[in-house]
Amino acid sequence: MEQILPAYNDPLFSILLIVVISLIIAVATYGWGIYRQQKEEGNLLKFLEKFDAAECTLDTATMPFEPHMLKPLTLLAKAFENSGEYPKAINLYVYLIKNVSEKFGRLELMERLGKTYLNAGFLERAKSIYTEILRLKPRNPKVLYELGVVYEMMHEYEQAKEVLVPLEILHEETQTLQNYLTFLTLTADKKISTKEKITRLSTLLQEADTFYRPLVHAMFQLDTQNAWKHVDSGRLEEILDILWFLPQAQLDLDIIASDKTLSTLYYAKGYLQEPYAESGMFALDLLATAKQGGFEGADLSFTYLCKKCKQSFPVSFNRCPNCMAINTIKVEGNIAKANPQTDYSLL
Repeated sequence: MEQILPAYNDPLFSILLIVVISLIIAVATYGWGIYRQQKEEGNLLKFLEKFDAAECTLDTATMPFEPHMLKPLTLLAKAFENSGEYPKAINLYVYLIKNVSEKFGRLELMERLGKTYLNAGFLERAKSIYTEILRLKPRNPKVLYELGVVYEMMHEYEQAKEVLVPLEILHEETQTLQNYLTFLTLTADKKISTKEKITRLSTLLQEADTFYRPLVHAMFQLDTQNAWKHVDSGRLEEILDILWFLPQAQLDLDIIASDKTLSTLYYAKGYLQEPYAESGMFALDLLATAKQGGFEGADLSFTYLCKKCKQSFPVSFNRCPNCMAINTIKVEGNIAKANPQTDYSLL
């Protein structure tokens, strides 16, 4: 015993012991990492089972996968998505996610899958995909933002507001989104009286005048008389279509008569007979000039441009259908052939 005990005090023995322990820890850590990876892959595959597009005509069940197929199949899936063939795009994205081993490649494909579900209107599935991505990679502003869009489209505004917190932690600009969600929550709340809504909308307009169009539009839907008090003649281009399609019974003739631009608008519409003054809006002035010359066969039609992505749409929007940007609409009036009946309301 006396000869054995000193061996434990041998520096070489201590070093050897440390090396052995380190190797054991390294092997255990490596094994645990492999186990977690395999478990994660198993959970992901199980998660993806419910997203298989059974209605799709593409047969990917027996299709072998090679790494060089990733890029062309991703482009093909994007082409299907752009052409509106969402089941085919979904089918390909799920196939690729199941076969790509690299984690970040999978996450990118899952983001595309979530966006495809969002564009296709499958909101519950989009929510599930985005939630899974955030479980795997929480610090993802793009996915957080799109998850907020999903909640918004599902009218779950409180959940959409909760998304603002992690976005703020990631130092993202959220004031515009905050104001927009406040506006949506207010207009959707049936427990608030019309008078109270008008008061709150007026307050919000003072705090966020960039939301002039949606706020004034909402006021016209609630109380036309009060809405006219917020019509700014210097910003008529933003609400030209709303005013153009107002029924004649909803006009405030006192306000219109005191404003040359408004008078021109309703002279061109055919509601007033007084001579017009130039408004500075080309299509409106051209229509008023034609009416003054006795031509009654013209009308105004409208298209709506997103100032961010430059896409044009035939209907109005608060959030761009293409790029999801908020309050980037530009109203463009165009001369069109008059229809027999144009006295209808957008409200």
